[in-house]
Amino acid sequence: MVRVKDLLKSFSHACRGVRTLIKDEQSFRLQILAALVVGIFLIIFPLSVFEIIIVLLLMVLVLVLEMINSIFERLVDTFKPRIHPVVGEIKDIMAATVLIASLFAAVIGVIIFLPHFLNLLVG
Repeated sequence: MVRVKDLLKSFSHACRGVRTLIKDEQSFRLQILAALVVGIFLIIFPLSVFEIIIVLLLMVLVLVLEMINSIFERLVDTFKPRIHPVVGEIKDIMAATVLIASLFAAVIGVIIFLPHFLNLLVG
């Protein structure tokens, strides 16, 4: 049985983790800002349910990957490069993972939103 006290405690820990990311991780703050801008576009433009779902999934994917990247960075920083040269490679690969996901999310966002922006310009 789920105890409300334990559930609230879990939510509290999760919120503390988000606060840590916002405070310490510039990339996460930028991704949040991008998600807010895209969220405004979702409200402004008349998208299909499918398009909304795709955009929301991509927003969450990029944010979650950024969170996982932050976790890996903290973990491998405890080992320091002097212990093993692969530490830097791990950090680079995780950053590349977020970069690729962000670029593809941006491309899909352009495909979805560009017709709406052009419609605004043309009238």
